[in-house]
Amino acid sequence: MLYHLLVPFAKQHILFNLFTYITFRAAGATVTALFVAFAFGPSLIERLRRRGVGQVIRAEGPASHQSKRGTPTMGGLIIILATVIPTLLWARLDSRYVIVAVVATLWMGAIGFIDDYLKIVRGKSQGLVARWKLVGQVSFGFVLGLFVLLWPLAPNLRAAATQVPLFKYYLLAFWPPLYVLFVTFVLTGSSNAVNLTDGLDGLATGLTAITAGAFAIFAYLFGRFDAAKYLGVYFLPGAGELTIFCGALLGAALGFLWFNAHPAQVFMGDTGALAIGGALGTVAITLKAEFLLLIAGGVFAAEAFSVLVQTGVYRWRKRTRGKAYADAHRVFRMAPLHHHFEKLGWAEPQVVMRFYIMGVLCAAIALATLKVR
Repeated sequence: MLYHLLVPFAKQHILFNLFTYITFRAAGATVTALFVAFAFGPSLIERLRRRGVGQVIRAEGPASHQSKRGTPTMGGLIIILATVIPTLLWARLDSRYVIVAVVATLWMGAIGFIDDYLKIVRGKSQGLVARWKLVGQVSFGFVLGLFVLLWPLAPNLRAAATQVPLFKYYLLAFWPPLYVLFVTFVLTGSSNAVNLTDGLDGLATGLTAITAGAFAIFAYLFGRFDAAKYLGVYFLPGAGELTIFCGALLGAALGFLWFNAHPAQVFMGDTGALAIGGALGTVAITLKAEFLLLIAGGVFAAEAFSVLVQTGVYRWRKRTRGKAYADAHRVFRMAPLHHHFEKLGWAEPQVVMRFYIMGVLCAAIALATLKVR
């Protein structure tokens, strides 16, 4: 909004020319997101506490987590507000990249909100039935895939294709219907991966900040012709506006981490986790950088993979060897992966900080692929 209001005055005063620079607006969005989180966070947390919107702790989880019972949840509303408001304030509102990212955040956040509401406010322990939650995720992924296919955001590139790390100007082309399924899988997988990671104080929040920061850099470089040519990646006209969105998500995550750090005053719940996962997945899809998301969000991917492995192996062993054998020979002591390390004796802050380190390493590797081509 500020771009449209102030840039026309750039000829009268050079100060307003700052708003033409993506880097300036991205920094503004990041700082604004922090202020929004700090401004709305305490009152929202207090309101959730008064309404008894407390976290439900699984009985089979680590014993140390039982003390978290009743901590306000649905705090993802803070993240959504602190992402969307600065984006609308600092980004160009005629950018389809930005519009798609904001819609994805709101849609996936709404699914998570309904799930949290049914689970906590209405007292339905299972929340939104898993299959209906999946329907909501898959339906948006399917619509996004069709949108990108029929109305390409980057008209200079083949719509049903994605870039492959380590290769200059190489697109992995898909059969169009298969590409729609691929987009659906990426969006659903990223939203569920963040949701599975959100099990320790500050874990998913800090990793979100790291991944959003990496994708802010990707968006900026892909949206500059000179940088894209130098790095051997495809130029995506207009993609630089996603730098503002990613900056806002980075600021929102850091602002929420102020309240979510151990010992957490509030949890994001599915409201925040699904919104974040949907946002990151959508940014990766629109930048045609889905494989970079797999690398930069490597910790998220590992958490989701640990659940798939644990569940798949357990079911196979139960079917072939019996329940007693399956119970005694699990791959991990507990899934997702962060609980496995807790069971090994790592303290919760220790797990979180070490996963942060791995998250930074994954982001650095993803950034390094831009030059190693």
